[in-house]
Amino acid sequence: MTHTQHFARLCAELNRQHISCETDAPLAMLTTFRIGGRAALLCSPENEQQLCDTVRLARQESLRFYLLGCGSNTLFADGGFDGVVILTNKLDTLEVTDSTCMAAAGVPLSKLCLAVQQKGLTGLQFAYGIPGSVGGGVYMNAGAYGGEMKNVVCSVRVLTPLGEIKEYSAEECDFRYRHSRFEDSDEVILSASFRLEKGDADQILVQMKEIFARRKEKQPLEWPSAGSTFKRPEGAFAAALIEQCGLKGFSIGGAQVSEKHSGFVINKGGASCAEVVALTQEIVRVVKEQTGFTLEREIRIVR
Repeated sequence: MTHTQHFARLCAELNRQHISCETDAPLAMLTTFRIGGRAALLCSPENEQQLCDTVRLARQESLRFYLLGCGSNTLFADGGFDGVVILTNKLDTLEVTDSTCMAAAGVPLSKLCLAVQQKGLTGLQFAYGIPGSVGGGVYMNAGAYGGEMKNVVCSVRVLTPLGEIKEYSAEECDFRYRHSRFEDSDEVILSASFRLEKGDADQILVQMKEIFARRKEKQPLEWPSAGSTFKRPEGAFAAALIEQCGLKGFSIGGAQVSEKHSGFVINKGGASCAEVVALTQEIVRVVKEQTGFTLEREIRIVR
């Protein structure tokens, strides 16, 4: 069976299950970078069962697939993705109790933060303004302003490569700096539960607004980007090293090191994936040559 026949078979099966799918779908506007080619197949499951069915079918047909939430840490190649891109944004179940919260993978982190704030639960303020989803946040152990997902995650439910549903405790997730077990396990995150503490709703909201104001003041939110471009090297800060090397404002084509925050590579207009990759490679080279530190990209390049 040819590659094209695999896709045709997959589309037919998904359509029978009323799962929306589109062939040769544009990807750029599905990411915060606004960069990328087209997907051979784009699927939009309506719920967890449809997500599991889509993943199982893709695996059955031996087709590559990529889970996409808010698209905030993803850079698709100019040539697109010759596989199945599966959107999780419709998986938006959110349940909050007195001290815990369960959120599906597609729930935006800002929506999660507001939901727990309204219930007077504290602990997730750091995530307010992170332009990602619960699934992506858990996957990379997202963090900011002294907080990380590992500090509040209680458990994570996944679909295993064998097609089974499994739940991991926080201790089993191998959370480290910008890392979790899910980066290496081929497991698909379905939902996560959070353990929080009681607090004052008004005070929590003030803290969230303060954090967002700091983001707006210091980060180039007015330009398309994928957030922080590089991980923090041990013993230093990526943005400081980049600025120290005189790279603030440096550009290749439409990709530029932000003049507002050197830790961000932005799309100044019409930037390609190739230009972003070339720019990050040059940054890594110069910083290594001048400071001895080796920077590692935080954004995921999907080819």
